Amino acid sequence: MHMSTAHLIFRGLFAVVAAVVLVLPVQAAPLKPFKDELFSYGTVLETQDGGDYRVIDYQKMRDIDGRDQVPERRAKRAYVSLGIKSEQVNETLDLGGRPLDVMRVGALNGAAFSVIFVHGRGGDRRLGANDWSFGGNFNRLKNLAFGNGGVYYAPSVRSFDDAGVADIAALIAYAQKQSPGKPVVLACASMGSFICWGLTRNPQAVAALKGMMIMGGPADPTFGKSAAYKKRLPMFFSHGGADSVYAAADQIALYRSLKAANYPSRIVLFQTGSHGTPVRMTDWRDALNWIGLD
Repeated sequence: MHMSTAHLIFRGLFAVVAAVVLVLPVQAAPLKPFKDELFSYGTVLETQDGGDYRVIDYQKMRDIDGRDQVPERRAKRAYVSLGIKSEQVNETLDLGGRPLDVMRVGALNGAAFSVIFVHGRGGDRRLGANDWSFGGNFNRLKNLAFGNGGVYYAPSVRSFDDAGVADIAALIAYAQKQSPGKPVVLACASMGSFICWGLTRNPQAVAALKGMMIMGGPADPTFGKSAAYKKRLPMFFSHGGADSVYAAADQIALYRSLKAANYPSRIVLFQTGSHGTPVRMTDWRDALNWIGLD
């Protein structure tokens, strides 16, 4: 069949374009929305650094009393979707001969990503599993993880020292083994952040992590000497502006130092928020999408 020069040129260009498309990296799709109209951040009072520094309007009357049926104990029904409870299991993992109690939501093997939440002092796995506390924010995390093919672990941390760090390092390795090559995100709240900071000095754990979240925790002024810093592990911070346990100013100062070094970091401050505000108000979908689950 005779082809014109124009047809030949068109076919050649098409082949080149197709070849370019084939070699382009596949970008991971962001997490699908889940109750975003209820859990997304409200009014942004201040923004800097292209949105990586944000101050969010926080009001107790609206964000606790207006969101909870029983303030600080039971969220209103609209914030909770209980069908996810059928996917939830409590299990005790044998991690190198040391047992660790965890709550898991999502596939045991082959998950698209893993999220691990470490509670603070006085907590256990029940805190990260509670559908009704903290305005239903953990229920949303469960649904986000399961609905996007991921898995969510809430372990019981027995101590916030080297032994606790070793336990969570073993859990990170376990998650990676169950879902090889898939990203793992570690989130730590309050005193649990000592576990996160300890793990930034563990090269094996850092190699397995895609990002880290510090929620209402202490700052680590020596972070710049860690394996995580050398890897440029993305760091997400959320903090209450009026936190009386760990001063917001310390976390802001750490964030500023990271930004000055062009380090991948983001901070969300809840104006007038207290110590527990980040666990209630952090938008999990926003944070995980920023870290990237590819």
